[in-house]
Amino acid sequence: MIKTLTYRTILLGVVLFSFNLVSFGQKLSSGPQVLTFHSDTDDTEQPYGLYLPKNYNPKKKYPLVVMLHGAGSNHRLALRRVFGKSNAEGESDVEASRYFPEWKDVDYIVVSSFARGTMGYQGVVEKDVMDMVADAKKRFNIDENRTYLTGLSMGGGGTMWIGLSYPDMWAAIAPVCPAPPGGTLEKVPNAANFPVYFFQGDADPAVKVDSTRKWVQRFKDAGAQVEYTEYPGVKHDSWVNAYKDEFIFDWFAKHKRNPHPARVRFATSQYKHNKAYWVTFDEFTPGKTAWIDANFTAKNHIEISTKGLKTFTLNLTDHPSFKAKSPLELVINGQTIRAEAGVLLTLTQSGDVWAVNALNTLASAKKAGAEGPMSEAIASRHIYVYGTGGSPSADELARRRAEAQKAMEWSVYRGDFIGRVMVFPRLLSDKEVRPSDIESSNLILFGTKETNSLIEKYSDKLPVSLKASAEGYGLAYVFPIGNRYVLVNSGLPWWALSDNPNAPTRQNTPAPMNVLGRFQDFVLFKGTINNVVSGGRFNNDWTLPGAEADKMKASGAVVFK
Repeated sequence: MIKTLTYRTILLGVVLFSFNLVSFGQKLSSGPQVLTFHSDTDDTEQPYGLYLPKNYNPKKKYPLVVMLHGAGSNHRLALRRVFGKSNAEGESDVEASRYFPEWKDVDYIVVSSFARGTMGYQGVVEKDVMDMVADAKKRFNIDENRTYLTGLSMGGGGTMWIGLSYPDMWAAIAPVCPAPPGGTLEKVPNAANFPVYFFQGDADPAVKVDSTRKWVQRFKDAGAQVEYTEYPGVKHDSWVNAYKDEFIFDWFAKHKRNPHPARVRFATSQYKHNKAYWVTFDEFTPGKTAWIDANFTAKNHIEISTKGLKTFTLNLTDHPSFKAKSPLELVINGQTIRAEAGVLLTLTQSGDVWAVNALNTLASAKKAGAEGPMSEAIASRHIYVYGTGGSPSADELARRRAEAQKAMEWSVYRGDFIGRVMVFPRLLSDKEVRPSDIESSNLILFGTKETNSLIEKYSDKLPVSLKASAEGYGLAYVFPIGNRYVLVNSGLPWWALSDNPNAPTRQNTPAPMNVLGRFQDFVLFKGTINNVVSGGRFNNDWTLPGAEADKMKASGAVVFK
């Protein structure tokens, strides 16, 4: 009886405690502050700046502004700057990062990404920004049709990249003195359904005014709604003028997203960015730009032009120009197709002929999460694995570990301004890798099937391997295994820059993760990475292109499956 009462007492206490947590749970204060989200890239807590308006009401939907900082900066400074609160006279960035000054309240939720320091807004950081937005939407009541993006310098370039990569997220974007990354140009048509406001100083020594003027013109030529303000005599700190008196919030307030635009123009070369509004790209060649212009010209009538696109899907759910239970007429590249009513419609090209079809992609085909290039293997959760096979000596085992460790050491010091890249992946031996690691992580594998048991484990699936006798060669390639990538590096490391293995490392030698961006899906080189024997992309079915396979065969350095 005593045991029963004790159990009931404990249970009642737990229930009452839980009720109190729900009823009187801690609430965030209004104003500027810092939150974190958990990143599964490297199991770290990633900070981000947050502004919560006064009298926040969880039952009310709020507009969201996403702010991206520039090089050498951080989330705290970015949050200040978007409100027009730049450094005080003579104040360093370090000093300004320590506190938030008072500023006028706005009825917006604002988030600013830490972005791992200074490493651009592609790869790991792109994922961080999207994870930050997802975390904010989970915590707060966000208006999906009033979500905005802005940033300065490197963050201005990130605004262009992320804004154009996910065009159906944003009601408007505002790049300030932007330095966009490679690959941005092909995406300019994606701004067809939201306005873009550029800001630039004409005396900027870091981002030249001529560059921003060219970007403005490119957007105009693509039919985007563009505004541009240029500040005479202003150098790189044009954000002081652009964000002055909280101007950007007033401009954003004029714009609202249309989730169902009549016309969608969209271009991409990556499956990870394959959707805009009611159009999804299902089959194309990664690395080559696929493009569509789809336009409702009347109820249930769509005029479509495509390039480089083999299969796509239209999702017409809730579209005001689509009348359910009525036939749909499509004109694709001049060909007329009449389809039965249905909100989801997949179209496939065979030769020059388009037809309505069920989506039936080959299991071995390239797709989101299995498209390459090699840099994609380190753009999300991944681990570096060295081999212990072949009864290595203590010195040899230490050498193998050191090689893999060099690849995983992202956080190297790069000077006072840009500091370190704050990414912390794991390093394991093949004996230490757990089943959960294999299930959840991309694997960066060093060695051969004779020295690394994981390469041996997947050897029947992998397309090529380096011969043990192939001294002086390096082979690296990415390949999908299940729902993850493996990246195999055999022989010389993919960042080898000298024929002399004992040559001192130069201080300005590129970090290994940056070197991967030079290559695509695979590379075979001799001596150094400046002497490429064969390289490029696998075919869409993950086979080697014939010409590159011939080069590998001629080298005598590889074995084919």
